[in-house]
Amino acid sequence: MTTKALESTFESNSISKTSNLIFNILFSIYCIACIAPLVLIFMVSITSEISLIENGYSFFPSEINFSTYKYLFYDPEKILTAYGVTIAVCVIGTILSVLLTMMYAYPISRKSFKYRNFFAFFMFFTMLFQGGLVPWYILYTKYLQMKDNPAMLVIPALITAFNVLIVRTFFSLNLPDSILESAKIDGASEFATFIKIVIPLSKPVIATIGLFSVLAYWNDWYLCLLFINSTKYYNIQFSMYQALRSIEYLTSSQAASMGNASAELMKIPGETLRMAMAILGVGPIVFAYPFFQKYFIKGLTIGAVKG
Repeated sequence: MTTKALESTFESNSISKTSNLIFNILFSIYCIACIAPLVLIFMVSITSEISLIENGYSFFPSEINFSTYKYLFYDPEKILTAYGVTIAVCVIGTILSVLLTMMYAYPISRKSFKYRNFFAFFMFFTMLFQGGLVPWYILYTKYLQMKDNPAMLVIPALITAFNVLIVRTFFSLNLPDSILESAKIDGASEFATFIKIVIPLSKPVIATIGLFSVLAYWNDWYLCLLFINSTKYYNIQFSMYQALRSIEYLTSSQAASMGNASAELMKIPGETLRMAMAILGVGPIVFAYPFFQKYFIKGLTIGAVKG
């Protein structure tokens, strides 16, 4: 190998190491920027309300106090029940949502399906125009008699046009007609082809829409507000919403009767309660992400230009 070639190789290795170092530093800074707010929220949640008012937000609170969590877990059975409802809704809703979305998207991705354009338009039309809240509420409560039915925490979000669009695009780009035709020649029915070929090849898009569905069901409190009256069916988000409203009512009542400068008023958890609710709300769902991470990025880039 010549001297110039050795020098060129050495320079390229040096540039590669320098670029890797720069990227590592940038991604480290980005990770810290993402994690730091969560750490701050947790530290604020274990700070006493008086200390927070006097000293403000801090990563190192002057006083550690778990009174906010004691307030939230004053009735632990209620919290655990709400967590159970939320987890059940997430699991059942996500499985049904993924299955129904794929079963709808698969036919409209097939060129051999005669009415695929009609059904595609029928679904995507709802992305632009909707019936409105009042007719939607009347349909479920008056005609379908679904008021105070726990199924209402699952049914309205089973299929969304956005998820159908993602899955259809994935099928169109990643399922060659030759594979499906081979299965048909071998005598496989459409259902057998869907179960044995389409689903195993669709792990990236399943992880993508699965994560979207899990997040939607986990963060939902609006359906519970509209349709659920029984406390045993309250999910965790709505339960925490109620706790926050109770604190706000108590704070405003004491402020009106005792004055804003009251020491007793300062002991009522307000801002710390919001932070504790954020930790309780986001904590479990963070642990679900690693299970989807392997396929999530690939599923989001299904429409990218291939070189």
